[in-house]
Amino acid sequence: MGSLSVWHWLIVLLVVMLVFGTKKLGSIGSDLGNAIREFKRGVNGVELPLSPSEKLSAEKKNASPS
Repeated sequence: MGSLSVWHWLIVLLVVMLVFGTKKLGSIGSDLGNAIREFKRGVNGVELPLSPSEKLSAEKKNASPS
């Protein structure tokens, strides 16, 4: 018993893709990337310009009733 080989990781990746689907995994990756970007902005204290997709998501959040 040792660490998992490449084949084990490929099988795990295949199962995860079958369970969640590629569209859901893509949105999870995008959300994670945005969260990391916002965390870096908060740590640095620098106001960086928003990308077009970030502007759109910010507008959606502001437009939706809370």
